[in-house]
Amino acid sequence: AMDADVKKENLSSVQQLGVEMTVRYGKYLNLLKEDAENGLCFVLMNCETFLKQQRRTVVSSLCCLQEHYAGYDWFASSIFLIMAGDREKTLTFLQGFSCLLVSAFLWLPRLHLSMHLPVTTVEYGIHPVYFCSAHHIEMLLKAELPLVSSAFHMSGFTPSQICLQWITQCFWNYMNWIEICHYIAICIFLGPDYQIYMCISVFRHLQQDILKHTEA
Repeated sequence: AMDADVKKENLSSVQQLGVEMTVRYGKYLNLLKEDAENGLCFVLMNCETFLKQQRRTVVSSLCCLQEHYAGYDWFASSIFLIMAGDREKTLTFLQGFSCLLVSAFLWLPRLHLSMHLPVTTVEYGIHPVYFCSAHHIEMLLKAELPLVSSAFHMSGFTPSQICLQWITQCFWNYMNWIEICHYIAICIFLGPDYQIYMCISVFRHLQQDILKHTEA
């Protein structure tokens, strides 16, 4: 997309807030310079322009089925930080990455209203990460960590809900930056199933805390 076309796309209030948080975090990590905000906005607006070309038109009152992706693009922001604020490198990577299967699981806006999904799947408004990754996480949790699985069951809160939050935000605010980079790299190099193993590993790490909270 040319600069002139991209400028027509306006960022939502959620995206603007996300940009502020990303730039603040990037500066804290000494990865971004002062003019990084414009570069990140450019990346997000380009992503919106490109991804919109592969979306279906769905008439629905559901917020998650509106033309624009309802949330913030944490994955694109993560790549922007990995590329130290270089907008051209970020877009080049995302264009190549979008051709890989793993992009469907790491980059959630990638499949928003996507023509690559069956029409019925799109109309339900449920992302494949929820009925693929999150479903397998719950199945594995029962086998690997039955006490944690029971604790969630007793609380009336499903593990898939918190996992979807982790995955959507690329583990921002949950893991350190280097661990976030490892998560992204592992899933790209070893396959999307490592997203499931990562979540199970986190639950194993938190097992004692989860059980203690359940008792209390």
